[in-house]
Amino acid sequence: MVLEEYRARVQPYVARLARPFRAWPPARLSWLALGLAGAAAVLAGLVHWSTPLLFLPVALLIFFSGLFDVLDGEVARSMGRTSVRGDLLDHVFDRYADVFIVLGIAVSGYANPILALLALVSLLLTSYMGTQAQAVGQGRLYAGLLSRADRLVVLALATFLEFDWSLPWPWAPTEPWSRFVLAGVGFTVIDVAFVYFVIAGQWTAIVRAVRVYRALPPGG
Repeated sequence: MVLEEYRARVQPYVARLARPFRAWPPARLSWLALGLAGAAAVLAGLVHWSTPLLFLPVALLIFFSGLFDVLDGEVARSMGRTSVRGDLLDHVFDRYADVFIVLGIAVSGYANPILALLALVSLLLTSYMGTQAQAVGQGRLYAGLLSRADRLVVLALATFLEFDWSLPWPWAPTEPWSRFVLAGVGFTVIDVAFVYFVIAGQWTAIVRAVRVYRALPPGG
């Protein structure tokens, strides 16, 4: 599941969405994406078992945070405003946005804190390996199972499902903490997403590290 593979296909649609924002400095869009991620984190932290409906705006905020994160780069490229400073700002804000969202969801009570911690470590390692490739002259690396676009989509979908399953639908469970049970241990939808992040994230980090290592010239 790597949405980066479809980057070329969706590029015309991204360019169309970016047109209304071409007068904006790209950094403003980056700040907006970070602000939306922070808002999603705060709102997720306010969710309790009695208020799962709050996950709907959380899912929407995560989605729009990811959207504006895409648009800032598109605006910068289309208007000739790309810069090393802007690239650094984008990477820094992306990492903080990841931390905000995962920690916000972790304190909501809908996620196992250990899984949340392992998921966060895996996400940060994945991103680090991608940027480390760039640092050693191999270019930005997006290989693997878990790109940033993937995890934002998964997080938005998982939080939306927590909202959707909380409604009085026929399939809604009576005990939200036992939606999935494996070996007597209950999992929420968000827990399942975090398990995926741990597995896919570690795999992606290793694949990227090995690929960069093999591409570098041998020596001391």
